[in-house]
Amino acid sequence: MKAKKLVGKLHLWLGLTSGLVVFIVSLTGAIFVFQDEIRDLTEPWRKVPVQATAPVLPSRLQAAALASHPGIAASTTWVTYFGAERSATVFFTDKAGNPIQVYLNPYTGQVLREQNLRTYFFSIVQEIHMTLLLPEAVAKWVVGGAVLIFVVMLLTGLVLWWPKRRQERKQRFTIKWGARWRRINYDLHNVLGFYAASIGLVLALTGLFMIFPSVLTAIAYVTNGGRTYPQDLITAKVDTLRPVAAAPAPLSDVVYQAVRRRSPQAEMILLGPAGNGKEPAYCWAYRKALHYYNRDDYAFHPVSGQELQASFHATKSAGTQLTDMNYDIHTGQILGLGGKIVAFLASLISASLPVTGTIIWWGRRNKAKKPRKLQTA
Repeated sequence: MKAKKLVGKLHLWLGLTSGLVVFIVSLTGAIFVFQDEIRDLTEPWRKVPVQATAPVLPSRLQAAALASHPGIAASTTWVTYFGAERSATVFFTDKAGNPIQVYLNPYTGQVLREQNLRTYFFSIVQEIHMTLLLPEAVAKWVVGGAVLIFVVMLLTGLVLWWPKRRQERKQRFTIKWGARWRRINYDLHNVLGFYAASIGLVLALTGLFMIFPSVLTAIAYVTNGGRTYPQDLITAKVDTLRPVAAAPAPLSDVVYQAVRRRSPQAEMILLGPAGNGKEPAYCWAYRKALHYYNRDDYAFHPVSGQELQASFHATKSAGTQLTDMNYDIHTGQILGLGGKIVAFLASLISASLPVTGTIIWWGRRNKAKKPRKLQTA
């Protein structure tokens, strides 16, 4: 009993400390879960009619996207092909520091839409979810700390939920809707918290892994039984002292064509910027559009376009394949629409827990104060 009382105190004060952050992060997470489905319904420029011809090369997309932004180098852009029926995108930062995303028809290079992501709804939701609009160095510890506390809250909540007597078990699984509102609030906190605990724990941990990527490396290491697999690691280096011949075509085209040959089944291809020529140019080929689990990773020389390293999904270790799932697990899409619905509901319940918990604490606090007032009177 003494131990459970200590757990209760820990649960209370950690909840009051992290509650606001958990509420905001969980609510924005719930909104973001179905962002692709909502955007497909409200943004017609995300889809294009399928054509028999091959998509145009990245350099043509870059030129079209940057036509109204003179002075922006093509080597600083990110280019993404999303599949046969989806528009391609070119992402870059303009001279005013705004993140710009341009949607183009991948078969013609025609510009369909340009968005300033600084004022775009889902970008703002994502930024709030990840950083609370705080500087990145601060957000890492504020959001990461609150999510870590939430993990502890879920575990201590399960300890507090566990019934003392067998006859109490049924009560802990159901909400007594006919009771007074305070009792309903209590049941909402305890019963919904129990049902959502396991999924909430998965969502919280996968979110933490994004904030602290080094933890994913440790998970892969443990999953692999302490073994390391060199083929999993993109560790390519560019020898800047050795002169090389320039690529025979725009670097983005050379990289894209090489990846198309090497990963012909990929629906989605993401080309990173070439940078300043001192670091490799990276490219990722995803088996399914808008899913980030099954992917091949490439590194190319930023001047010659020579392939420096490749890591294929089929040859990756079990640990690396598991960590590659992290985003898809976090959003629920690893299990398709059903997984997204579960993640959405678990996020909503997680957002409700600080609210119902605070109401329980406030009610008990006021109840404890009343006898004292009567005594002084």
